[in-house]
Amino acid sequence: MGHPLRARCPHVTDAVVVGSGPNGLAAAIRLAQAGVAVTVLEAHDLPGGGTRTTELTEPGLLHDHCSAMHPSGVVSPYLRSLPLGEHGLEWLWPEVDLAHPLDDGSAGVMARDLARTAASLSPDDARRWERTFGPLVRHFGDLVDDTFGPILGPPAHPVLLARFGLAALRPATMLVDRWHDDRARGLFTGVAAHFFGRLDRPLSAAVGLILTAAGHAVGWPVARGGSRAISDALIAVLASYGGSVRCGVEVKDLAQLRDLTGRAPDLVLLDTSPASALRILGDALPDRVRRSYTAYRFGPAAWKVDFAIRGDVPWTSPEARVAGTVHLGGRAEEMVAAERATSSGAMPDRPFVLCGQQYLCDPSRSAGDLNPFYAYAHVPHGYTGDATESLIDQIERFAPGFRDIVVATHVRGPSALESYNANYLGGDIGAGANDGRQLLLRPRLALNPYRTGVDGVFLCSASTPPGAGVHGMCGFHAAEAALASLG
Repeated sequence: MGHPLRARCPHVTDAVVVGSGPNGLAAAIRLAQAGVAVTVLEAHDLPGGGTRTTELTEPGLLHDHCSAMHPSGVVSPYLRSLPLGEHGLEWLWPEVDLAHPLDDGSAGVMARDLARTAASLSPDDARRWERTFGPLVRHFGDLVDDTFGPILGPPAHPVLLARFGLAALRPATMLVDRWHDDRARGLFTGVAAHFFGRLDRPLSAAVGLILTAAGHAVGWPVARGGSRAISDALIAVLASYGGSVRCGVEVKDLAQLRDLTGRAPDLVLLDTSPASALRILGDALPDRVRRSYTAYRFGPAAWKVDFAIRGDVPWTSPEARVAGTVHLGGRAEEMVAAERATSSGAMPDRPFVLCGQQYLCDPSRSAGDLNPFYAYAHVPHGYTGDATESLIDQIERFAPGFRDIVVATHVRGPSALESYNANYLGGDIGAGANDGRQLLLRPRLALNPYRTGVDGVFLCSASTPPGAGVHGMCGFHAAEAALASLG
């Protein structure tokens, strides 16, 4: 990353990071590497933000609370620079990274081996798939350097980034038309649905392109023992530089930090939503920043159900039985309609559902013949109904008899997700709507989006570039901006 470890910064004594998600912890580590004394304050009784894992249903079953599959964690330039493996983090890969079953029992398959994906598609679509993703996969490291790099400055690989950008600017519905068979069309559209927004709008292809390329380049792995292993490793690295994490401390305003730490910190980094930053910073915020933070928009929500199941899910598709992730949405046109509905505030009869079978490659999460099964549906922002049956109906559609193997459930709708993590306003686990300018220029149009306009205070959450994902790059870039501000 081009920085000297433990290089003493003579202009600062200490810093406080508010929030212990991956970005908050990454920011804290980067500051600590520069010689800053760092304390991380977490409102929850457990650290980790979206990377927590506990026994939500039955004793011994480990359920990931939010993030579960981590392609961005594997490729993150900053996380790769840290000795996380020395502190217990181990990545595990399923036999198949992703399956997208259809009603006839067939499925599109995304595997690290492009040939295996091609074998699941028609010959013509297989060739088009390779032409679309082959160049991105072959140069994926360079693509990551530019897409996860700082928002300022020229790209290191302009030709590659331009090629990616021309496709990424399109609506997902336009890109998907290059394939003709429902397996390829459904497979790409399901990945593009991670956009959490309308798939017929510009820029909606971007998420599908980068996540599919990541699937072929590095896969969609899980962390052994649950996503909490990522947080545990980051906290251990932070401790090795002298930093610490305090849980059960809710920060309500800047003045409170003096009482909590014994002095006013020189730097404050907020791993929070813009709405929480508004509350914490109060009248100290300049009017122009206040207006931007107030106008910051959140997108559709998740309705999450964790299941304890006996045995394996009885998928009709053989490929789904060995896949770490399974997307349920049927044909491309059906998913486009469902995402249009949730974006407009209507609950579709058949929502897009993402399922996680992390236990297939990580049996440490299971207990005897009971396995943890993860699923969430896309629902409208702030949805107050009950989407549990709609979610289960979608699973039953592709796995008849699923209800018979369910032993216990744990349900979190939008309000519960927001209570669990204040950054998930209205149940938006992506920490902000991805439509229009906000996908690239979040939380506001600024040369330095991490600055809050308050001296020494920076925003480092997924509401800043490069956005959602367990990669820590928002925190890293915010910390770099904070250190640069010290001269």
